[in-house]
Amino acid sequence: MTDFEYEMAAQDKKFAATIDRLRKRNFSNDLPFLILSDKLPEGQGFYEFADGHIEIQEVYTIGAEIETKLVRRLTDKEANQVRANFMRDNGLL
Repeated sequence: MTDFEYEMAAQDKKFAATIDRLRKRNFSNDLPFLILSDKLPEGQGFYEFADGHIEIQEVYTIGAEIETKLVRRLTDKEANQVRANFMRDNGLL
């Protein structure tokens, strides 16, 4: 492994650890974890909750306020797939 490859692997591990800590911190503070996806229309994201359910929410602004609107709650099967893809894509598996 070259020095560059070693450094990139180390950076990937740090990134994955940071994402994992942020996700766990949100859950411990009873906050959802936002999963962005290019598979959703602009302005929408997946919101994962500590109990395991995932919702698609749309984010929009009203004046200076940021609001969200529930689009739909994913089925358990869909939520598991979104979570698995996110974990795989971010080195958390």
